[in-house]
Amino acid sequence: MDLDLALRDDSPPPLTYQSTSDEKRNNERWERSNCLCLIIIKKAIPEAFKRTMSKTMVTVKEFLQDIEKKFVKNEKTEVNTPLTRLISMKYSGKGNIREYIMEISHLASKLNALKLKLSEELLVHLILISLPTQFS
Repeated sequence: MDLDLALRDDSPPPLTYQSTSDEKRNNERWERSNCLCLIIIKKAIPEAFKRTMSKTMVTVKEFLQDIEKKFVKNEKTEVNTPLTRLISMKYSGKGNIREYIMEISHLASKLNALKLKLSEELLVHLILISLPTQFS
């Protein structure tokens, strides 16, 4: 049995009087797969999420797309953690200063990957500001 048939293939065209027995069989297989997938997914998700889901979902693909829309990652929250760490970093005087600068550079590259580009001049100033006065 192809349980994931409804996930892999699009819904077959509606049956007509001219539909062949192969088309009817494929349609029945797809409908059964779709129904079983919906049942399995609905049993697996928490009750709190079930209440937020639309009752008009016909296919498992639509159902999964609806779930995906509700859990889209917000890039702004992804940027928040490395940016906060970068701004609040202070060199304590312990450890290697080179490693400290490399850590700042690593955070800057993470932010760059999240489409928050920081200039080299800004990075240099952030590093200088975060160093104790003995490094002036």
